[in-house]
Amino acid sequence: MPSVHHVALGTRDVAALAGFYCDLLQVEERKRHLDERGALRSVWLDLAGVWLMIERAEQSAERPRVEGVGLGAFLLAFRADSSDRKAFEERASRLGAAVESRSAYTSYLRDPDGNRIAVSEYEVAK
Repeated sequence: MPSVHHVALGTRDVAALAGFYCDLLQVEERKRHLDERGALRSVWLDLAGVWLMIERAEQSAERPRVEGVGLGAFLLAFRADSSDRKAFEERASRLGAAVESRSAYTSYLRDPDGNRIAVSEYEVAK
């Protein structure tokens, strides 16, 4: 059965965004890649077997801010139980990422680049 290998986020500041996710998710960098000039190109984080790749983007155009459901990928949601969800929200707040909204099971916020992220304690029936 197929499974997710990696999710990649493009950013203009790889170190800052990778640092945010390391602090928020309490994980460490697993790989760091430099370009031919020696500048940071990407940082890889291992999220329980799925790689989160933070990669340098060269594009300068801003993209529209996604509200609710957008076309294509529009949300990166992390699994937690109820106590982990509260701790996630507290870490996010300390990192400057205030919770924008909540449902019974999920809290929604934005990373420093404006990507919509969430933490959810909803258990999907198998």
